[in-house]
Parts: sequence; structure tokens; C-alpha cells
Amino acid sequence: MVTGCRGAWVAMAAWFAFSIATATVFLLLVLSRVSQAQVFFFPFRQPETCGHNEYFDISALSCVPCGANQRQDARGTSCVCLPGFQMISNNGGPNIICKKCPENMKGVTEDGWNCISCPAGLTAEGKCHCPTGHILVERDVNGTLLSQATCKLCDGSENSFMVANALGNRCVRCEPTFINTSRSCTCSEPNILTGGLCFSSTGNFPLRMTSAARYGELGVSLTSEWFAKYLQSSAAACWVYANLTSCQALGNMCVMNMNSYESSTFDACRLFQFIFENTAGLRTVHSFSFWRQNLPWLFYGDQLGLAPQVLSTTPLPTNFSFKGQNQNTKLKFVAASYDVRGNFLKWQTLEGGVLQLCPDTETRLNAAYSFGTTYQQSCEIPVSKLLTDFPTPIFYDVYLEYTDENQHRYIWAVPVLNLNLQHNKIFVNQDSSSGKWLLTRRIFLVDTLSGRENDLESQPRLVRVATQISLSIHLVPNTKNGNIYPPLITIAYSDVDVRDPTSQSVEVSFSVRYEMDQGEAHVQTDIALGVLGGLAVLSSLLKTAGWKRRVGSPMIDLQTVVKFLVYYAGDLANVFFIITVGTGLYWLIFFKALQFLHKLISQITIDIFFIDWERPKGKVLKAVEGEGGVRNATVPVSIWRTYFVANEWNEIQTVRKINPLFQVLTVLFFLEVVGFKNLALMDSSSSLSRSQSSYIAPYSRILRYAVSAAAWLVIALMQIVFFVVFYERFIEDKIRQFVDLCCMSNISVFLLSHKCFGYYIHGRSVHGHADTNMEEMNMNLKREAENLCSQRGLVPNTDGQTFQIAISSQMRQHYDRIHETLTRRNGPARLLSSPASTFEQSIKAYHTMNKFLGSFIDHVHKEMDYFIKDKLLLERILGMEFMEPMEKSIFYNDEGYSFSSVLYYGNEATLLIYDLLFFCVVDLACQNFILAACLTYLQQEIFRFIRNTVGQKNLASKTLVDQRFLI
Repeated sequence: MVTGCRGAWVAMAAWFAFSIATATVFLLLVLSRVSQAQVFFFPFRQPETCGHNEYFDISALSCVPCGANQRQDARGTSCVCLPGFQMISNNGGPNIICKKCPENMKGVTEDGWNCISCPAGLTAEGKCHCPTGHILVERDVNGTLLSQATCKLCDGSENSFMVANALGNRCVRCEPTFINTSRSCTCSEPNILTGGLCFSSTGNFPLRMTSAARYGELGVSLTSEWFAKYLQSSAAACWVYANLTSCQALGNMCVMNMNSYESSTFDACRLFQFIFENTAGLRTVHSFSFWRQNLPWLFYGDQLGLAPQVLSTTPLPTNFSFKGQNQNTKLKFVAASYDVRGNFLKWQTLEGGVLQLCPDTETRLNAAYSFGTTYQQSCEIPVSKLLTDFPTPIFYDVYLEYTDENQHRYIWAVPVLNLNLQHNKIFVNQDSSSGKWLLTRRIFLVDTLSGRENDLESQPRLVRVATQISLSIHLVPNTKNGNIYPPLITIAYSDVDVRDPTSQSVEVSFSVRYEMDQGEAHVQTDIALGVLGGLAVLSSLLKTAGWKRRVGSPMIDLQTVVKFLVYYAGDLANVFFIITVGTGLYWLIFFKALQFLHKLISQITIDIFFIDWERPKGKVLKAVEGEGGVRNATVPVSIWRTYFVANEWNEIQTVRKINPLFQVLTVLFFLEVVGFKNLALMDSSSSLSRSQSSYIAPYSRILRYAVSAAAWLVIALMQIVFFVVFYERFIEDKIRQFVDLCCMSNISVFLLSHKCFGYYIHGRSVHGHADTNMEEMNMNLKREAENLCSQRGLVPNTDGQTFQIAISSQMRQHYDRIHETLTRRNGPARLLSSPASTFEQSIKAYHTMNKFLGSFIDHVHKEMDYFIKDKLLLERILGMEFMEPMEKSIFYNDEGYSFSSVLYYGNEATLLIYDLLFFCVVDLACQNFILAACLTYLQQEIFRFIRNTVGQKNLASKTLVDQRFLI
């Protein structure tokens, strides 16, 4: 029993141990995974934060301790031995082994690999020290190490003129100015030592020099360490010895001071001007009076009016072309570059972003120099990046390279307009008049040097950056050869007060734009506006006179003036459209909108009445309400024919010759999908597609307007041609079908668009009745097709069914009296009788109007008769009537269905131009064709809805047709 219990306990203990081991392994696995997930971050360290006994590991990006007897090197990325220790091995990083030097050889050689005895003492680094003018010698001529270092004095006598170099390891010939001035390697008084050069104190060179660097934008002037060290020496070497490098360095310091000149201060530019004026006896370079021998070309002179002569007098002797064998589409700019000390660096092309501070692909950067391409580039650059990338400024003299007819290469100097230049404390280049400009030549991008005050290795207090560089290409007017005037570089610098370079940034931009004198184009536009504007006034006067005759008003009142202004606005809009369709001015939308609204209001306020010619076909017995009996009554005429014609009239009110939705979608397809919008880019390419990697030039508003207007007009005209030539002829002509419908329904349309002018559609059936069964209607149509009945025209034996009508004032007065009763139900409720009596009065007025107009057409009223005539050709052209209807009304034969002028159908030109301008203006405002297309279609549908809705109400009120039957 005890043995069994013991075995059970052993088994339980074993299971417990196994469970603990399993849990431990699982926990270790989990912890291992957690630890692995946490190694993706580590402390951020920079080389300068490492201690003296640490170096920055460029692989681990962290500070690592140096080995024994070691310290951090000058760069901070490896270790070196401590003073008094020689290197035994060095594989970089911590893999350095150092050994202490013996007591009799405490010095270390310059390379650190050997110990040596130093009789003249040691430096702080543990190297041998030599007195001034001596050089250290550690090995013999074959490289054998000496047991003891020696210091050798350089021979400065007249026979050798040798002096120790800056490193103190070899003798070199002393600077020539020392020899020329003192015939030795020392510059003792009264001679002047400046910038490492020695000059005699005698001569007429000005000694009152200022080393100030001026920052006019901030209104700050500071003592520049660079100017203090090198301005006087550069100026003296340039003046005394005509040293080319020194002259270039002096010119660079003048450019660093923005080419600013002040006669009372001998700063860099004043010194340069002094040398220029006092070397007039020297020859000029390439016969340029502004370019003196030995000196850089910095200025074009300070004469007033010189800038316009330089920029617009002589075109470049080359041309640019996009076609043919002589295709030339590249602006080949080259620059002579110099460093800050005046050394010539190289000739270089401006391609690759030489003058463009913003980074981009090479293809996009080079697109700036493709002729005809308007270029824009801007970005924001941290000040810290400018300090790193531009420790010293690089200077550029820019030229445009070209070849003549004999394929000889030439360069043309490109002038510079420095907006920061001050002449006697005045920013002359910011004046709007080019006659006051002072053009210069040399530029730089970033200057981080002149703003250092006490130490050239310290952080500058101020930095000057070229934040705006614009290259202007001025085209020669009245030429088709692609000639240009000399390009102009306009540059603006910004002065940055450096406080925290890591958080400060500068906005910079680079652009290329093309300009052309538009004076002649403006004159031609003014002439066109004057001539066409005068014709617009004449046309408006004729239209107003025609309207006055049609409304029968002989007096010139306020309404006449308003009507003239409305007509004039419409005609003036057409004038503006004709002129601006090629120039892209889009502000005329107001005038066209005014004309469009005028058309819309005129259409929805017309007077219209449907004359029913149908007569009762007999009598029927009808019960008499309230009398309990019956009596004979005429058979009522059906109103359905009138409702049907009214509904068809309502449907054709907004019929157009183009499909608005198809128009919008097709224009959008060609502009966006096919790529016609790329033709509006301000570049020289005519390709409809653009690569995503290439530079996309900004859009020209004029070209964008022209392209969109041309696309809209072409597609609309194609629709109109298709509609008129094919659709109306072979599929459906709704206007003529409406006239046929009137005749089949035995209903005429009497329409007054003005008080005394309107239109008449004669729909009287030649069969006498239209309210018949199917068999009789088919028989009537067959008889008409076989010419077995009279023709449909108002005049016997003619087909003329449509007329323009000018009614007399007496006819209009009689019409108004009846019409007033017909529309009285729309008056104020308190003035109306009961609904039943009002409706009965309207019914009675309707029959009265129907009877009156029918009798008027049948010449029953001799005092209000009419006659029919053709319009004169001039009347058709001018759109007015010369004869005024005094005693009789006049019906003008109208084969052109001109009653459509009160419909959308007859105003397609106005609607087309309005839609086009709406589309173009929205696009010009938003630079988005898709948005413009959506808004254009939306406004079309809104106006269509308003036209239908208001038109239905007007139709119902004028004809007593129930609006519920108008769909």
C-alpha cells in the first residue's frame, strides 16, 4: 500500500516537473518573440555627440568606445593614438594598437607610426616642434628614419627667396609681392601686409576701404570676415599687378554686395569702379566698352536709357523654328563659372539644373530651355541644406550659344536685372520704367560666406539666396522667322537671418516666360471694336425701330431706351465673341447672358391662342337641369384636339438642333481623353499626349480658351449639319410636323411675340372636319395625296400656311378686351366672383376669342381687315418691317417657319454661344474641363426646366388649356 502511494506520488511529481518545463519553454519562446519585435528602434546619435574617447560607428550609427591609449580623430569616425603613443597597427575603427614611446624618444612622427627624439620640444599632439621659418625633417632623402628630428631654416636670401610652407614640412618660394616690394620674404613697415600679400605704401590707391557686407532687404550691414581678409589684397593685386585672379575675386565680392554702388563709400563695387575708371587706357575685350582688359564684365554702364537699347534694339542673329530641316527648338545657354577666389572653373551648359535650386528629374529640368515652353518651378529648401550644399558661392557669367549661317559658333552675353541692386541707396531696378534700370552680368545662387563675421569656419549670421530667377525671352514682333531679342535674367535675392537652420526654410522659384509686344495687336483690336461696335449700334437702332413698329408705339420712352440697351448688349456680345474667340477674353459673358435672359423672357411671355375651326355636326336631345324636360342642343365640339396641339407646342418649345448631353460629353472626350487640352500648354510641342516623366508646362489662358472654344464650335456645327441635312430630312422634322398636325387637327395658331407683331400658322382643314373616325380620316388623307381637294394654304390654291403678322392697333385693342376676360381668373382673389361663375365667364370669353379670330382670318371685319404680301429682301435681312399697319393688318408670307424664333429651335446661335462661353469661363476660373462640362450641362437643364414650367403656366393661362394635360 505504501509502495503504491509512493509510486503515485513519483508519477505526480514527474508530471508536475514536465508541466513546469513545458511552460518555461513556452514562456521563453514568447519572450524571445517579444524581444525580437522590439529591436526595430534604437537611440538616435550624431557624430558630434560622441565623447572624446568614443568614435561614431558608421555601420551601427552609434557611438562606440575607442581602445586603450586612444582618442577620437578629427573627423570623429575613427580613433587615433594618444600623444606619446605610436601606432603598431591600424585597420580603421577600434582596430588600432598603440604602444607607448620610450623615454628617450617621446615624440611621434607626423604619420604616427614611429617614435623620434625632438630636441626643439613637442606640440600638444605629441609631434616635434620647430621655430618659425624652419621646416621639420624626420627622414633623409631616401626615406630612412632619423633617430633625432632636426629643424632646418629656409634660405630667405636674395639668392633663394625660400620660406616654409603652411604645413612646415618643405621650403617654397615666397609670394611674388614680397619679393617685388621688399626684395625679401618679409613684409616690414612701411609696407602693407594684407591677405597674405605685401604692397608698398606709396601710390594713389585708396586706403579707406570698408569690409562691410550690406543686406539691403533686412537693412543690415555687418563686417564680413571674408571681405576683411581679402578685399584689400584682391583690389591692390588687381590694381597694382593686374592679377587676373585677384580682379575676378574683387568682382565676385562686388557681386556678393548685389553690384550696389555708393560714391561715398569704398566698398567692393566702389573699388572695382575705381580700377575700371583708372584703366581707361587699356584696351577693351571683344570691343565691348563695358568689358575692360584684365577685369570681369560686371556692368553695362550707368547711363539712363541704356537698358532698353540693350534689350530691344538688336535681335539675335539666329532664329528658332519648329519645322523643316533647320529645326531649332533648344535654347543653348552656357555659363563661365568661377569660384569665390576668382579661379576659372569651367564652361558648362545650364542644363541639368545649374541655376535651378529645386530638385527634379533631368528631363523636367531641361524642359526650361526648350524654345516656346513657359516654365515654372518652385519649392521650399531648408536653410541647413543650403549651408551644407553651398559652403562657398559659385559665380556664373551666362551666355546664349548660337551658330551662324556658316555653322560658326558664337555666344551672346545675357544681361541680368538684379532687383536688389542699389545705386546711391536707391533700388533702381525695381522701377517700372526700364529706362532707369542698371543691367549687370554676373550672378550666384547662394552666399553663405560673406555673412560670417569673426571666423570663416563659424556659422554665418546671414545667408543670401536667389529666391526668384526668371528668364524672359522677348520675341521680335512682325516677323515669322522665330527671331528673339537678347534674353533677360531677372533675379531677386532674399536675406535670411540664420537662427535655427534646421527649422528655417526658404521658398525659391525658377521660371521662363515668353513675351511679345502686343501694341499692334491692341491697335487692331481697338479698330475692330470701333468698327464692329458702330455696326452693333446701328443694328440695335434698327431692331429697336422694328420693335417700336411691331408694338405700335410711336413715342420714345423709358421702355424704348431699355429695349435698345438690351438689343445693344446682345449685339455687343456678338462683337466681343467674334473678336475674343482668338484672344481668349472671357469677361463678355455678362452681355451674352443678358441677351439669353432677354430671349428666355420674351419666349415665356408671348400671347398665344389656338383657333378651333371645327363646327358642330348636328343637334342632340339634352336634358334641361331643373325643368324635368329635354330640348334640342348642338353637338359639342371635342376639346381633345386643342389639348393635343397645345401639348405638342409645349414639347417643341425646347427642341434644339444639337443634343446638349452629347455636346458636353463629346467635347469632354476630345479635350480630356484624346488630349486636345495639351495644345493649350505653353510649350512648343503639338503632341496630344504627354509623358508623366516629362515637364508639363502651365496652361495659357488664351490658348485654353481657343482650344475649348474651337472644340465646342466644331462639334456643335457638325451636329447642326447632321440635324439639318440628315435628321430633319430623313427621320423627323418636328417644326414641320407641328404645322401638319395643326392642319390635321383643324386648329390654327395665333401667336403674338410683340404687341402688334407675331406669327400665324394656318391649320384649317381642307376637309371641313377633323373630328372623324379612322376610315374617314384615311379617305381624307388619300384624297389630299391624289390632289382631289384644295390646297392647305390660307390663300386659295397655295401651300403657304405660316405667316409673320403685323396687326393694326384697332385689332390689338379688340383682342385685348376679349383676352382680359379670358385671363381674369388669374387676378386677385378678392376681386373674383365665385369659382363657378368665373369659369363660365372664361369659357364664354374663350368661345368669343375663337369666334373673333376665326372671323378675322375670314375677312369678316372690314374695319379690321388684313392683306397678304411678301417681305422685301432688305426687310428680311434687317429683320424689320418698313410698312406700318395703320388701317389694315399685314400678313407676310413666311416659308422659313420663322415662328420658331419664339422657341429654342430658332435661337440656336444664341444658346450655342451662351453655352460655349459658360463652359469656357468656368474652365478658365477653375482650370478643370470636367467641372466646366458638369456645370454647363446642369445650367442647361435648369434653364430648360424653367422654360418648360413657366411656358406651361403661360400657355394654360393664355389659352384656357388645363395645365394637367401639358406634359
